[in-house]
Amino acid sequence: MKKIKIKGINMNKIYLLFIVIFMYSLSFGQDLKVFNFNNPEDLKGFVPAETGDRGKVAIWEIVSDKTAPSGGKALFVIPDPKTNRGSTFNTFIYTKQKYKNVDVSVWVKAVKGREDQGGGILWRAKDKDNYYVVRWNPLEDNFNLYYVKNAHRRLLKSVDFYADPKKWHKISVVNKGSEIRCYFDGKLKIKYKTKIFKNEGFIGLWKKADASSEFDDLTVIEIEK
Repeated sequence: MKKIKIKGINMNKIYLLFIVIFMYSLSFGQDLKVFNFNNPEDLKGFVPAETGDRGKVAIWEIVSDKTAPSGGKALFVIPDPKTNRGSTFNTFIYTKQKYKNVDVSVWVKAVKGREDQGGGILWRAKDKDNYYVVRWNPLEDNFNLYYVKNAHRRLLKSVDFYADPKKWHKISVVNKGSEIRCYFDGKLKIKYKTKIFKNEGFIGLWKKADASSEFDDLTVIEIEK
């Protein structure tokens, strides 16, 4: 194809750019939300809780962090030192909207924790006691997919690998129909099919026991109804 130029502008490149933008916009489906956690407005609609009401609910607050991907601030979870241990699952659920087929991603940094570290994403949540969750734990060097039903957690699939606990890492999950794909830093790590939770549900953040972690740039894309 002959290249067309108007005053030094390559029209073929412009056409290609329009096509890329159009296809990119279609990939967002019907709804897109981004929570940068840079101001209190980003916390509206989120409800902190504990699966099974075990222990005291952790504190979720916005803190300054120059290393945060969104720039300057991040969401920090502070567990209760006396009760947050063992199978204490702290959740931070966005209750303003439900999703079924969804693409969710978040940046995570493990700050500290003797028993547990890191955290992850929950989705198709009926409530704080029923949901899917994928999480990264640098103390165990693994990335696990679970379902939690009636406050009891069951492992679906686990993958072992090392990731620098001092750096930010991106966790993503795409759930369409019964297929779940989980990514770590853009690489597909888990592919699994299950029909445990078929209906739409809430999305949110998750961490276990004494893990103190930061989260940033939570992005939710509704693939389709």
